[in-house]
Amino acid sequence: MTGQRLGSQSWRSLATLDASLLVVPLGATEQHGPHLPLDADTRIASAWADRVAARLPGAVVAPPLPYGSSGEHQGFSGTLSIGQQALRGVLIELVRSARHSFELVVLLSGHAGNAEPVTTAVTQLRHEGHRLIALFPTWDERAVGSDVDAHAGRVETSLLLHLAPETVELDMAAVGNTEPLDALLDDLRSGGVASVSPNGVLGDPAGASPAEGQRLLDDLVDRAVAATGEYLRSHADL
Repeated sequence: MTGQRLGSQSWRSLATLDASLLVVPLGATEQHGPHLPLDADTRIASAWADRVAARLPGAVVAPPLPYGSSGEHQGFSGTLSIGQQALRGVLIELVRSARHSFELVVLLSGHAGNAEPVTTAVTQLRHEGHRLIALFPTWDERAVGSDVDAHAGRVETSLLLHLAPETVELDMAAVGNTEPLDALLDDLRSGGVASVSPNGVLGDPAGASPAEGQRLLDDLVDRAVAATGEYLRSHADL
């Protein structure tokens, strides 16, 4: 059986499944402009994980981690960040624990701001001999038609219109700062998103659609399944 959710199993029922791979959705609770919900990244990561697990033999999906490293969004109400050090520690202990039950752990992060703590945790865990991979959402510029859609713009709005349209307030959607992310990094590091975008948007949600959201998610799932399969093939002798 594949695509099972770990949280709905008992330890006895889990033992009857041919479960060897744990997919862990990593989300965040942070502002996503005036039109998207605070749990946007968690919703995206969870949907991504469910669809990836459904296509991988022996995969089960862990409950999502709804908090991440989101300090750059702290200037907006509702953002809850546990910071890089705490997230790194949580992931290290989580994977150490999971590896008692599963041969491989796949971390799927819906929040790009988790990249540094996730990467450092993966480096340490692999040094300890654990089998795991971590993947982040990446969008082909040709697919979205822009390289300035870093946060709460067309991509994430499309994904939420596909996954949870009832959470999207399109009448509140507005363009934010559309400068390339590289040009904003210094200001982002010193003053957070609020210092460069008063409405919290880095990009422009105009043109978002459920159809685009489905296409983007399908592409994300395809590439995650391929990356996991490649990892399994290249580590088959371990």
